[in-house]
Amino acid sequence: MTLLQVMSAEDAETVVLRTRDEAEITRALEPQGVAFQRWPLRIQVTSDVDSDALLGAYEAEVDELCAQQGLRLVDVARIHVEDTPQWQEKADKARSTFLEEHRHAEDEVRFFAHGTGCFYLHLDGQVFAVVCEAGDLLSVPAGTPHWFDMGPRPEFAAIRFFEKEDGWVGDFTGEPIAQHFPRLDALLADNR
Repeated sequence: MTLLQVMSAEDAETVVLRTRDEAEITRALEPQGVAFQRWPLRIQVTSDVDSDALLGAYEAEVDELCAQQGLRLVDVARIHVEDTPQWQEKADKARSTFLEEHRHAEDEVRFFAHGTGCFYLHLDGQVFAVVCEAGDLLSVPAGTPHWFDMGPRPEFAAIRFFEKEDGWVGDFTGEPIAQHFPRLDALLADNR
């Protein structure tokens, strides 16, 4: 289930808000310029469902969002668990890349069609950890310092939206803040 945990940027142990309530998540993110909404699940994503089928299942929602926000490029980012040493090595490398704080020149817009991932947004002296699951659409404003954790055994499929071809390129801040906050697996294990 979707989760929002807001912590002090100075101390990850200081939890300001922890909620799984959609309306409360929306209200907490809105003043930060972050849009959160839920789309109905239209397809069960398995390893044999290709990107075209996934995009086709959400064609109406994708077209509407692109028209509303001037988004021109859409693709699918996906990782499915494979039980091989090579897969785990690739997954660990991908995970470590996005665990560093960075920002983008355009909004980062993602729809999770399958699986789970966590966006950590560094805003106004706080860190907003948004655990997204299948059905969640998150739009993070351009320039927002953040990092992303796909977990120790990544398993997700997300539709990504861009204005330009290089819209996904990260500008890394060099700040070590991400090292001081709980990872996705720890957030989900916390029973608060």
